[in-house]
Amino acid sequence: MDEYIGLDVSLKETAVSIRRDGKRVWRGKCPSDPQLLAALIRKHASAPKRVVFETGPLSVWIFHALAAEGVPAICIDARHAKAALDMAANKTDANDADGLAHLAEVGFYKEVRVKSFDSMLTRTLVAARTRLVRIGTELSNQIRGLMKTFGLIVPAVTGSKFEHHVHALLADNTDLGQIIRPLLEAWHAVRLRSAELGRKLLADARRNAACQLLMSIPGVGVVTATSFVSAIEEPANFKHSRSVGAFVGLTTRRYQSGEINYDGHISRRGDSHLRGLLYEAATVLLTRSRSECDLRKWGLQLRERLGFKRATVAVARKLAVIMHSMLITGEPFREKSAAA
Repeated sequence: MDEYIGLDVSLKETAVSIRRDGKRVWRGKCPSDPQLLAALIRKHASAPKRVVFETGPLSVWIFHALAAEGVPAICIDARHAKAALDMAANKTDANDADGLAHLAEVGFYKEVRVKSFDSMLTRTLVAARTRLVRIGTELSNQIRGLMKTFGLIVPAVTGSKFEHHVHALLADNTDLGQIIRPLLEAWHAVRLRSAELGRKLLADARRNAACQLLMSIPGVGVVTATSFVSAIEEPANFKHSRSVGAFVGLTTRRYQSGEINYDGHISRRGDSHLRGLLYEAATVLLTRSRSECDLRKWGLQLRERLGFKRATVAVARKLAVIMHSMLITGEPFREKSAAA
């Protein structure tokens, strides 16, 4: 007979619950190691049908490792599972595992596509570079703010010019220099490391045909193209290109109940970083790009009727649809037919 297994994964231990014929037949805990989990499942379940666990920090590693062990692992949406797990009187790891096993048995869950390790490696590279850039910006702003207190105004410059002006202003202030120079050295080191990751990101994008294809769109750069490709992985994962807009949370939410029926703000579901990059690309297309493409003209017309922010969100959603369509067809961006 088929067994249905629920795993409530945490950093150290995983609660396990096994159900058969509508009843729980075993429950316990195991260290959060995929090999140990697979051995425990084989010991207590002779014919596992579904092994269900929620999305989380360890879900990519757990999923691929269990799949390599031959375990029928399924990763489900944590938000969807929460509605069912909240029905339990007491919130415990054991009860959560029981609830997940019950969901696996009745089939009432929303399966999540788990990304490959290669895609996660690319996303990690983008995230690390983004974090270093933000740290560098925070350090430079901190230096400006501290020096401003003593009447030392750093001009609005960046890079090596910023460092040169800071050293020049601190030349006659030894006491303040002992405080600011360590921050400046940290800023310089962070800037070097972010540049290294940026060069690696650019080199990887140049070797990737999909990234080169997407970068033909005005406003879409290396980071946006790389993030989009790593998030989509295979274009066939989406049946329709318009579904990508909902995937990144750029479509409006709808609420309907009886006589009430209205559309709200965008859902903001999915990858928030990619959504921000698409919004940034749309902003560049509408404000800085000199391209006369149909997409920009359409966005500018929307701006006149709806305002800048709503028009930018609409262009960002349209960009996501166009980029997915380009990955399917392999055709470069066409300025006079993109909006259609």
